[in-house]
Amino acid sequence: MTIRRCSWPRTELDIAYHDREWGVPEHDDRALFELLTLEGAQAGLSWSTILKKRDAYREAFADFDAARVARFTSAQVEKLMANAGIVRNRLKIESTITNASAFLRVADEEGSFDRYVWRFVGGTPLQSQRRRHGDIPATTPESDAMSKDLKKRGFRFVGSTICYAFMQAAGMVNDHTTDCFRHRELSGEASGSERARRTQA
Repeated sequence: MTIRRCSWPRTELDIAYHDREWGVPEHDDRALFELLTLEGAQAGLSWSTILKKRDAYREAFADFDAARVARFTSAQVEKLMANAGIVRNRLKIESTITNASAFLRVADEEGSFDRYVWRFVGGTPLQSQRRRHGDIPATTPESDAMSKDLKKRGFRFVGSTICYAFMQAAGMVNDHTTDCFRHRELSGEASGSERARRTQA
């Protein structure tokens, strides 16, 4: 049986990420910090490039432990600038450290970053009905609001387009196209037996 999925996954790594992770609701603060960092790093690049570098990013940025990243020194920044495994863009590297500090402040003020960020969609994933990849917008009113608030709180590399990509990745919105098997699964329309088959595949 041919599996129908979104049109954007091309490589084996893309397909695995699409089938198992993209659009799955994420509520773990460490994982959310990772996604926010990687989406910012992707600016101007392809997501496939970032996926290939994800393991190197985890190693370089202390497995995205925000408390540790926030304490990175200028010497560590220089070391990261020489790390071919990540995107060697000084502004992006420095913004990750800045964002780690802002992330910790938000988590402290709001109880968790998860609690804060999910407020932008009312705590429940938005269910899109996009027929084609070209129907998916680059930004939405929700991503505009998130971007504006994150910037006010001291975050960098959090424009509305980056925020919307983050929302898609974190499952705050189900933007799988309607013909994709994951759209039905993540919207709760797939039967339990169908989900079980996909999990075992």
